[in-house]
Amino acid sequence: MDLDLRRLRYFVAVAEELSFGRAAERLRIAQPALSRQIRSLEQELRIALFTRSSRGTELTPAGAQLLADARPLLASAGAMERRARLAARGDNRFTVAFMPGILVTPVVRAFTDAFPAVSVEVLRTSYYEQAAVVHDGRADVSFVRLPVPANGLTIVPLFAEPRVVALPAGHRLAGKDRVHVSDLVDEHLLQDPALVPEWRNIATEERQGARPHHWRSGPGSTMEEKLEHVAAEQGIIIVPRSTAALYTRSDVSYSALDGVADNHVALAHSDQRESAEVRRFAELAARLMRTA
Repeated sequence: MDLDLRRLRYFVAVAEELSFGRAAERLRIAQPALSRQIRSLEQELRIALFTRSSRGTELTPAGAQLLADARPLLASAGAMERRARLAARGDNRFTVAFMPGILVTPVVRAFTDAFPAVSVEVLRTSYYEQAAVVHDGRADVSFVRLPVPANGLTIVPLFAEPRVVALPAGHRLAGKDRVHVSDLVDEHLLQDPALVPEWRNIATEERQGARPHHWRSGPGSTMEEKLEHVAAEQGIIIVPRSTAALYTRSDVSYSALDGVADNHVALAHSDQRESAEVRRFAELAARLMRTA
């Protein structure tokens, strides 16, 4: 059975919006046409992908599984199309993505020496895009801050660095050289608690069922936005030391943080699109950045 990629894209839109109306607006097609395409996909697969009721639209277990599998498949198809167009133009580019605070210049310089005919570009990413840019073909390799979903990726560990806490300048702990994560259990964490499990575990235990603090984050949330919230005394964030060094400001104080694991940096590239350039870049990154 050959799946229609267009129908698969329609399915992903409905699955992400959980609304046929919003998905139709996003896809810029009529809602009845979208409903017909989803019904055709369900008939083709012989399974129900959604349950529809007065409460709204929800994914079935089969639909949830298809969504998990469809995203990387569509990303791979998009990357294939992008690479084919670049090849048709004779465009010999190699794109290196990186997270803020990770210095990639030495590796890029060494790679350029090894492949002088290749035009190297760099692309700054966010936590939510650092792996996606490899999947969808925007980048050939990406310097990532772990954890990232490893499906479809080759991960090359490079180095680890300590993390620090960003506090409002007027905070009771501001100005201290070091603080312990246990000192922060009552603070409002402005990021996903899963990224700081040591804080999450202690905070959950200390609160003993108290209402959890909601974190403000997402694909559109930047370091600059988080620091604005910190400066306004709305919460704290915990970041790698090198990231903090890029964002110094008088109304935010950084302190070394004990009781949390270091942040680990790695190089990620697709395990389906290996090339001599990718292999050489990974070798250079491992040699130069592990030594550093």
